[in-house]
Amino acid sequence: MAPSIWQLLIVLVIVLLLFGTKRLRNIGGDLGGAIRGFRSSMKGKAEDAPEAEQLAEENSAANKSSEPTEDKDKTAAS
Repeated sequence: MAPSIWQLLIVLVIVLLLFGTKRLRNIGGDLGGAIRGFRSSMKGKAEDAPEAEQLAEENSAANKSSEPTEDKDKTAAS
């Protein structure tokens, strides 16, 4: 059983009385800003993913080809 239009209007009036229009407007603006930020960060991660994979491959190849340095030998001895 879905709520009727009158029930929804009553709930809307109660919410407006409790929070006020200014506070609801601020909440809506904050929610919209959070959604925009989330979307832009998801787009940024999607665009950065190929670059991150390439950097990871380069780093793993560099780590395999490099020989141990003196610093690593000193930490292993202590």
